[in-house]
Formats: sequence, C-alpha cells, structure tokens
Amino acid sequence: MGWLEFALAWAAFFATHSLPLRAPIRPWFQARLGPRGFTLAYSALSLAALVWLIDAAGRAPFVPMWNWASWQVHVTLTIMLPVCLIMALAVGRPNPFSFGGARYESFDPKRAGIVRVTRHPLLVALALWAAAHVVPNGDLAHVLLFGVFATFAALGGRLVDKRRQREMGPDWQHLQDEVTASSGSIRPVSWTAASARLAAGVALYGGLIWAHPWLFGVSPLG
Repeated sequence: MGWLEFALAWAAFFATHSLPLRAPIRPWFQARLGPRGFTLAYSALSLAALVWLIDAAGRAPFVPMWNWASWQVHVTLTIMLPVCLIMALAVGRPNPFSFGGARYESFDPKRAGIVRVTRHPLLVALALWAAAHVVPNGDLAHVLLFGVFATFAALGGRLVDKRRQREMGPDWQHLQDEVTASSGSIRPVSWTAASARLAAGVALYGGLIWAHPWLFGVSPLG
C-alpha cells in the first residue's frame, strides 16, 4: 500500500496543480470566488496535496540508494539559508513575469528587486530547496520526491515564460528590456523594506530549523 499511496499522492498533486487552471474550470471558479478567492483556494488545495505527498513519501517502503553521512546535513543547512532569503525577497513583491503576474500594475522595472536577478525567484528557491533535500534523503521515495521537484522547478521557468508571453503580448518583452536596461543599478524598491525582508528570511531559516522535528519528525541538525 505504501507505493500505491505514493503514486496516488503524485496523481493528486499534479491534478490539483493543473486541472483548476484549465478552461473552463478556472473562469468558473473565479466568477464565484473572485480572483483573490480563487488564488487562496488554489493555494490551500495545492498545499494540502503537497503535505499528503510528503507524508506518503515517508510511508513508502524504504529502498536505500546511498548511505547517510553526517556531512550531508551541512549541505542542506548551507543551501537553505539562501532559499529562505530568496523567498523573503520574492513573496508579496510585484512580478509580472511570474505565474499569474502578481500585482502587475505596481511593478517598477527600474526597481525590480530580486526580479532583476531572475524572473522566477520562487522557482529558483524551490529548485534549491529540493536539491538540498536530496542529499541527506538517500532512499528511493525521497529521491523521487525531491528530484522531481528540482527538475520541475528548473524547467518550469520556460513554461511560465511562454504562458506569460502569450498573455501579455508585446508588454512582456518591453518590461524585460526595461529590467535589463536598469541592470546596472542594484537599488531595491526600498533599502528599509529590503533589510526587513532579509531579516525575515533569517528568522524563517531559524524557525524552520526549530520547527522541523515537530513538522517532519527529523532534526535538520542531524
């Protein structure tokens, strides 16, 4: 049953991440929930599927692929700090290039923040998170889990770019050119806001280390 549940969890994960976005399902729900309500409901559904998938990986039969070693936790701990900082700099920031084009109208290409470094900071964070967790989790189920996430995140940027180019038309390239033209400046929208976000990223890093044993049953410190 362990492998069957793992397969079902994968099917549910992909279904919840694809079906709600297809026509006519997405317009139908948006008309009833509103754009913000749809986004919240979609996020909650996606999170529930992710939690099930992670739990199912833990219950799958243990098939070792490499032995655990104490140095592996340091790899994860080292990579997770920039993951938390990237997330803190990206969440809630206007980004017309992201999936859904968050707060498109308030985006300033001359003060693009982390979007100047990458159009898809959350996908970068996801790829790093997944790759970092492959190293200390050397059993088949978790290698599949984190390996698929890392691959999906690494390739997902191109898919999002194509979708956003279709949706935005010439505006996509126009904004991209403006961001590129301002690449000589490292100014964020606000140095105060950027400092606060970086501090929040460090706090998130510490909070995840503290909460990891209660959330996942394993200490990230080894």
